[in-house]
Amino acid sequence: MVDWSAARDRGPAPKPDAIWATVARAGRVEEPVYLRNRRVAERWLAEFIEAELAAGRRVLAGFDFPFGFPAGFAERLTGRADPLALWDWFAAELEDDGSVNNRFALAGRINARFPGTGPFWFNGARGDIPFLPRRGSERHGHGMAERRAAEARAPGSFSVWQMGGAGAVGGQAMTGMAALSRLRARLGQAVAVWPFEPPEAPVVLTEIWPSLLAEAVQAATRPGDIRDAVQVRVVAAALARLQEEGRLEEVLAAVPDEARAEEGWILGVGAEEALREAARAVAGAGLVPPRLKDDCFAMPQGVAWVPVDEALARLRAALHPVTGRERLASSRAAGRVLAADAIARRANPPRPNSAVDGYGFAHAATGPGINRLPLVQGRAAAGQPFEGRVPEGYAVRILTGAILPEGVDTVVLEEDCATDGLTVAFDGPVKPGANTRRAGEDVEEGAVALPAGQRLRPPDIALLSALGIAEVEVFRPLRVAVLSTGDEIVPDPALPAAPHQIWDANRPMLLALVERWGHVPVDLGHARDDARAIARALDQGAREADVILTSGGASAGDEDHVSRLLRERGRLTSWRIALKPGRPLALAMWQGAPVFGLPGNPVAAFVCALIFARPALSLMSGAGWLEAQGYTVPAAFSKRKKPGRREYLRARLTPEGAAEVFRSEGSGRISGLSWATGLVELPDGALDVEPGTPVRYLPYSGFGL
Repeated sequence: MVDWSAARDRGPAPKPDAIWATVARAGRVEEPVYLRNRRVAERWLAEFIEAELAAGRRVLAGFDFPFGFPAGFAERLTGRADPLALWDWFAAELEDDGSVNNRFALAGRINARFPGTGPFWFNGARGDIPFLPRRGSERHGHGMAERRAAEARAPGSFSVWQMGGAGAVGGQAMTGMAALSRLRARLGQAVAVWPFEPPEAPVVLTEIWPSLLAEAVQAATRPGDIRDAVQVRVVAAALARLQEEGRLEEVLAAVPDEARAEEGWILGVGAEEALREAARAVAGAGLVPPRLKDDCFAMPQGVAWVPVDEALARLRAALHPVTGRERLASSRAAGRVLAADAIARRANPPRPNSAVDGYGFAHAATGPGINRLPLVQGRAAAGQPFEGRVPEGYAVRILTGAILPEGVDTVVLEEDCATDGLTVAFDGPVKPGANTRRAGEDVEEGAVALPAGQRLRPPDIALLSALGIAEVEVFRPLRVAVLSTGDEIVPDPALPAAPHQIWDANRPMLLALVERWGHVPVDLGHARDDARAIARALDQGAREADVILTSGGASAGDEDHVSRLLRERGRLTSWRIALKPGRPLALAMWQGAPVFGLPGNPVAAFVCALIFARPALSLMSGAGWLEAQGYTVPAAFSKRKKPGRREYLRARLTPEGAAEVFRSEGSGRISGLSWATGLVELPDGALDVEPGTPVRYLPYSGFGL
């Protein structure tokens, strides 16, 4: 089953209102597949169907767009009352690179062939398109029926003439018919298009409308799910059940004769109750689970995995600085975050001065060739300014950092001069202003020396002091509480641990990370797998800290009390992030405090802390959002990565500057964290890595470690 889209390419991360497909085979429904654009979808469909045919299997393929238009349209456009000729016409006339297409302009060209105005409407382009009205109410006299017989029998369905906006199917029909025309040309006699042709070929293409099963779709949808993906899964599951019960033929037979000729028909209209009964039977918990795969990180059926970038964007949009402000002496403010701009009290340097040891004079008194200038008595040194004015045609001994005396605007380096103590000689011409620094060359008086949000480092303290800024307004340090959960955890390595127990690695690691990032750690200790104990600890964290980090219990098992509590008593906003390691990441609110429910495996907890907690904590501390810092290096490893999630591998650089990865990807292999000096980030899509392949390396130092 395929949920089609006429929209532009929306990128590699799974999104709603895009193209989704799923497969039901032998009573089992596979997880939905995200297809980023029509070119990708066409290739996937063709390759999938060809593989099924090669294996000797038949395919029923359903698409959620009309296979035809109201009677008379095909003949008006192609000269034949043949809907499949209309498919070929769209394939020839529609310009579509898989992402961007000319459907709106094509609708205008088609309208020009009809009397009056219409039948197509909704101009989605910025400029006016000839013959394409923006509103349906502007049409008149085109002579076409507003709906097919199928839409007349399906309450809530939309007109095939609508090209854009909510529920638009006109553009989907154009792009979809063109794609299926090419599929038919590729597969030849192996394809039959229902209801125009008997459903007896190895491949049968049908039209579906998932809204027929809106009740079952709603029952199967969970928080965070992408509805399009749920829809194709439910329709596929319902039709698979009907096939198992031997009732699919009665659904295929429920079509009026007039629809077989030209207009087409929605599969299930006329047999709604049978289809809905099957959907109710498989909705929600009744859906058949997918087969167990070797890859334990495959996306579970029915769960919408939130891409890493989308989760980060949600965090960034939802959070803001949460700490109070105070004033501190600049000398004691290292590590703190400025809450207001630091303004320079005076310029740096405050007066023009010499950049070198040498001799200063007025440039106007010099020229080309050898210049000989008598020396005035005295000298100018840093902290010992020359008193008086240097007459034009004279020079003065001057040292680095000394204020330029009145009458001096240029300095010659000592090594370029000869002197007998009374006169100085040098070669000209000399560049005006040579070897001098102008007042305010570094920072002007009244300028912003350091902006709000800057975390103060030792060099910043030096700048503040140089500009006479004795006090700064800073944010109070962010307080970050850390809680470990789990019956298997022994909180203190000094205590004995039974064979079924492990010492707590996550809590000391997370507390150390918090402190390293400049925040105040709040140790909430360890809570057993008891909902009340965990709730008490979360309550304490909300009272004593600004944000809470937990580890363990963030997935969906019987003892995963953290995610259950956050869902029932807090405000769970998103979880199950599409990354490895660390997919069970909970993001929630508990009594006003943001909660990051990190995985229990130490490697996953560490990676999630770096990727999600670090930028979020930085933003909440007032220091702003921090992007992960990395650079491209050649790989020193091989790996075949599947699509659907982002992956982070423990890595370090070889002496040659290539990234080698830890020997195991297991989330419990803590030694790999210590062995590594950073992470290799592999993108969301599929990737084959061989030695020499460019990969992105994120050093620990880029995470503030």
